[in-house]
Amino acid sequence: MFTTRHETDAVVVGAGPVGLFAVFQLGMLKMKAHVVDALDALGGQLTALYPEKPIYDIPGFPKVLAADLVDRLTEQAAPFAPRYHMGVTVETLVQLPDGRWEVGLSNGEGIVARVVMIAAGAGAFGPNRPPLQGLERFEGRSVFYFVKRRQDFAGKRVVIAGGGDSAVDWAISLAEVAERVMVVHRRAKFRAAPDSEAQLKALADQGRVELVVPYQLHALEGEDGHLSRVVVATLDGQTRPLEADVLLPFFGLAGNLGPIAQWGLEMAGTQIAVAAGSQAASLPGIFAIGDISSYPGKLKLILQGFAEAAQAAHAAYPLAFPGEAVHFEHSTSSGLFKA
Repeated sequence: MFTTRHETDAVVVGAGPVGLFAVFQLGMLKMKAHVVDALDALGGQLTALYPEKPIYDIPGFPKVLAADLVDRLTEQAAPFAPRYHMGVTVETLVQLPDGRWEVGLSNGEGIVARVVMIAAGAGAFGPNRPPLQGLERFEGRSVFYFVKRRQDFAGKRVVIAGGGDSAVDWAISLAEVAERVMVVHRRAKFRAAPDSEAQLKALADQGRVELVVPYQLHALEGEDGHLSRVVVATLDGQTRPLEADVLLPFFGLAGNLGPIAQWGLEMAGTQIAVAAGSQAASLPGIFAIGDISSYPGKLKLILQGFAEAAQAAHAAYPLAFPGEAVHFEHSTSSGLFKA
């Protein structure tokens, strides 16, 4: 028995950028949405982990900060009056005799809808922590897994460990404010976008970033939670101390799908298997979009998640309005927006 029982056309699980854009796409097709997210603020990982990180591959924005992108997506969804349920999780998913889905929330409320759109990213997430002795003594004081305010690192000697997009992007960004930026990686080749890697190597050539390769983290030195050195080592054990105030280990996130993994959906590892083109999952009326979805040719990019949101909304329309044809209009001719 629910304390409150809501009814709507669609439930969107996840209020990250793809979930927010799904609200807009659903709204363009006259579908009302309730949005559920375990975090207290809209934006998912963009807000929780790196609000000041610049993003370069959003159409129309040569460069946009993560927090600003969330603000624009929230503004874009606002005309369709979504109902947000923040700081709660979806605990149960039950199909009713009439084909609708009953979504049970951790706060005791329930939502009934024809369509459930899962945009939960990696699920509940946390950092992959490097296996360094005494690491916990420095965490939160001089070892950080996310950058929320770039200015916090102004004038500091920063060691960044990792070779992916986060490591490379933050090295480029922090080079503008930090006293010194050192990037530690096992090899000279990085697993980042080619243009970003080119920017990083250009900064290294200019002496604004030091590439510490091929090395890996070996030990931390300091007192009372404050770093003085990060010791790195080659694969054959030769060590080198780096004078440092801050360590930023970027080794990716460990995701936990939580109750989603128990909903009876066909999975592809830790992702939900969907039909390409519709984003339909293995249960009728359930769709998955963004990083949590899997199909041949999938790219884990925000912009692809945006396209998936549009595909899923169109595929969901006949379920929300059985027997009605989709009379789709472009945003410029729909009459919903006025100058």
